[in-house]
Amino acid sequence: MRRADRLFQIILLLDRGRAVTARELAEALQVSERTIYRDMNDLSASGVPIQGEAGVGYLLRPGYRLSPLMFDEEELAALALGSRMVQSWADPGLGRAAERALLRIEAVLPQRLKGHPASQTLLVPDFHIPARMTAPMETLRACIAQETKAQLHYTRADGTCSERLVWPLGLVFWGESWMLAAWCELRGEFRSFRLDRMEALQPLADTFQSRGLLARYLASVKGTQTPDAPA
Repeated sequence: MRRADRLFQIILLLDRGRAVTARELAEALQVSERTIYRDMNDLSASGVPIQGEAGVGYLLRPGYRLSPLMFDEEELAALALGSRMVQSWADPGLGRAAERALLRIEAVLPQRLKGHPASQTLLVPDFHIPARMTAPMETLRACIAQETKAQLHYTRADGTCSERLVWPLGLVFWGESWMLAAWCELRGEFRSFRLDRMEALQPLADTFQSRGLLARYLASVKGTQTPDAPA
């Protein structure tokens, strides 16, 4: 870990409302206590209001706030691009959250980075994304978070319609389409369902235990050439 990163981590560890000993800091950062003592002296000398002493513990004086994080041009471009991807390719709720997050970041940027071309020229158009592709996302995200089952009215690739009772595990973007990663009770195995083929979606009150299932789903699709194979 770079020294600057270590000093930043120390400030975060001290901002917990209780005294933290040098030993705790040393164990958390995988350095010696002597290094921690030296870092404490340097932080205090630079104006960080640290209270406490060796052998007792340290904490930040109440009311202290870290200076805004600084980003370079490429980091800002990456954040802006990620935000635009979410706004274009995800449901409106996530899109609004991404926009709010980017606005918060931009609010604390130095003037030289505000409106920097590096963050303005990476575009993610959304006019080619069909509304059907993102319409079910918010409901499915809620099912995934609450571990509740869902009833799907689904159209397969061959045009056949079917009803499925599924355990929603995650949403996967394969570059062209969003897929629901799920356990299908009808088939008794993991299946992938394209969101734009869901004719109707009904969240249910029945719950399931998802621990470890998403990792097993990912393992099941590794090496598959057609992750959107008919479910």
